[in-house]
Formats: sequence, structure tokens, C-alpha cells
Amino acid sequence: MREYLLTLCITAAVTYLLTGPVRKFAIVAGAMPEIRARDVHREPTPRLGGIAMFFGLCAGMLVADHLTNLNEVFETSNEPRALLSGAAVIWLIGVLDDKFEIDALIKLGAQMIAAGVMVVQGLTILWLPIPGVGNVALTQWQGTLLTVALVVITINAVNFVDGLDGLAAGMVCIAAAAFFMYAYRIWYSYGIEAAAPATLFAAILMGMCIGFLPHNMHPARIFMGDSGSMLIGLVLAAGAISVTGQVDPDALKLFSGSERNTVHQMVPVYIPLLMPLTIIAIPAADLILAIVRRTWRGQSPFAADRGHLHHRLLEVGHSHSRAVLIMYFWSALIAFGALAYSVNSASMWIVLGVVFLSAIGLLLLLLPRFTPRAPLWAQRIVPPRYRRRAVGAPAAGAEPADDEPEDRVLAGVSGVSGVNGATAVGPRSRLPR
Repeated sequence: MREYLLTLCITAAVTYLLTGPVRKFAIVAGAMPEIRARDVHREPTPRLGGIAMFFGLCAGMLVADHLTNLNEVFETSNEPRALLSGAAVIWLIGVLDDKFEIDALIKLGAQMIAAGVMVVQGLTILWLPIPGVGNVALTQWQGTLLTVALVVITINAVNFVDGLDGLAAGMVCIAAAAFFMYAYRIWYSYGIEAAAPATLFAAILMGMCIGFLPHNMHPARIFMGDSGSMLIGLVLAAGAISVTGQVDPDALKLFSGSERNTVHQMVPVYIPLLMPLTIIAIPAADLILAIVRRTWRGQSPFAADRGHLHHRLLEVGHSHSRAVLIMYFWSALIAFGALAYSVNSASMWIVLGVVFLSAIGLLLLLLPRFTPRAPLWAQRIVPPRYRRRAVGAPAAGAEPADDEPEDRVLAGVSGVSGVNGATAVGPRSRLPR
């Protein structure tokens, strides 16, 4: 565990330290596209944050290769090299897209090529544990097609959800944390070395996201762009493929006792089929809804619009930060709920806890204008939006005075901020102006 934590910290530190210079490079290189109709930020913001994330990935792999216990992963498996090869391909295409806006079909072909590069080097699905059937071996073509499909779906799901400051990086970090706990349990508790690559991939992915988030939280100073969103989607898919198609379920030795006990004990075997879906459940739902919505309107499935889930949260009245936190909440609930169920599937408290938290999440969705106020002793340490309004100060929906500057009115009512391309979505007024 200590070596995994060290790898995570090194990856996060390298990503964090390189993001600042990469931001300056993006500004000089002109990787600051004009504001599009679907964007929610008001000022051009540099992209290419994926450059820092890719070098963080390389640093994490390099450190892990020189650690005593993790070095065995590189000696016994070719999966880390396969991941680096596929990541290099997808990262290069993402950098070109951030600068020159590559066509969507070209990016789709590049995603398939990156997945094919990983398949050629051994990172592929070999078998599937299917409930009621058992362990089903796949042919080479079946495994290749399934691997490419999973990679493309995951990459595009993460790319679709990358619409608000800190949203994609935070959601993938939450998913990677849940996946790390699951893979580490398979590797440590059951002694299955084939799960070690997936554990390493999850730890490095968490480091990439944690190191980039301080620069990307609202108001964002830099965006990860397609070079970052497609990269973390690829790493997330690689971990799911590794633990699903490489770990032999028979090695868990869970077939013992009565039939009912065997069913409960076999849950960790079937969870690899569900875990990749749960960790991208919110992005995948957004992806499916976007394809159906655009096809129903007679548009291309790749045509951009403002109908994503995070856009809808903003439209109903949630602020930028609250919309991101709500998406975080649902991602954590689904991912860690599936993780808890894999540990103890017979516990009713897990189901009741998930239902209770789901009710809280629905309540938060129905209260977009509710802003909690901090107590008096915490006024100095909380953000201004949570402080109590001073006596005599104008309310959020009050009309401005005639002598009040227009810029100040916009900053106070609409949440407009001019700090390095901040997203201009804040508390909305109750009364129309």
C-alpha cells in the first residue's frame, strides 16, 4: 500500500507542478479557442492541460518501475507498456485537437487505433464471468471487438461530461478511488497478482486527477481539453479491461459450501462486469441521452449542444459549484455503493444506506436556490456566498441603485468573474430584473 501511495503522490506532484508552465505554453501557442454557444465560461481559457497529466502518468510509471514490489508488475506483465503506448497515441491526437479542432470522425478513428495498440500488446479481454453460465472464454476477434468498444465508450463518456470546471477530473478521481479499493482487495486479499496492474493504473489515475484539480476548480485557470479527457478515459478503461479480462475467476476459489453461500461469495467475480459500468454510470447516461436527443432532432450524434446533464443542472438554477458537487455526489454514490455491495452482498444496511443517500441527492436536485449559511464563528473561513448578509445590504433579487456601477451589479447578481476565464454561472436572482 505504501508504494501505491508513493506512486500516487509522485504522479499528483508532477501533474500539479507542470500544469502552471503548460498553461503559459498554451497561451503562447494560442490554444485558447473562442467562446462557443455550448460553453458556460465567458472568457477564453487555455487548454492543453492533458500535457501535464500525460507527463504525470509517465512519472508515475517510472517511479513504480523502480520500486521493489511494483517492479514485478513490469517484469511479469506487458500491460503497463501497452497502456503507455495507447496513451501516447490518444494524447497526441488530443493535443492536435486542442490546437487545430480535428474532425470528430478522425478522433473516433484515433480512439480505435489506441485501443488496437493496447490489444496488440496484450491488454485485452480474454474471458467473461457471466452469472448462471460461468467463465466464458472469448475468441481473439471477440476479445478485440469488446475491448475496443469498451475503450471508445469510456473515452467518449468522459469527454462528454467534461463541460464544467473540475467536473470530469473529479468524477474520474472518485471512480478511480472506488476502482482502486476493489482491485487492491482482489490483489491483496485473494493474492491474485493479475490484479496488480489494474491497481497501479487506478492509483496513477487518481494522482493525475488530484494534481490537476487545483488548477481546474471553479474558477478554472486551465482546461484539460481533449488531450486530458480522452487520456483519463483511456486509463480508466485500461484498468477495467485488466481486472475484468485478465483475472481468472476460478483463482478466487469461492466455490464452496451450499449453493446460496456460493452465490453470495461469487459476487466479487461478477462485480467486474458491473464496476466498469458503475464508475462511468453518470457519463454513460449522459452519452446515451445525448445520442438519442441529437438523433431524434435529425442531427449528427457528434453535434455539440447544451443538453448535457450539467447544463440542465445550471438551467434549473443550481450554481456552477453546486452542479459540480451534485455530479460528484451521484458518482460517489453509485461507485462506492457497488463497491460496498461487492464486499458484503448479504447486508441490508448497504441497500438502505444507498436508498437514503439517493433520497438526499434527489432533495438537493429540487432545492437549487437553497444556500446554507455558515454560523457566525465560521464567517471568515467560508466562501463569501455562504456568509450571512450584512444589515442594509441589497438582496440578491433587488433592483440596483441608479448610481451603482453596472460591472458591480453583474458581479453580484450573475456571479460573473473575470479571473482567468472563470465560468460565469453563479447564484441566480429570484426575481427577474
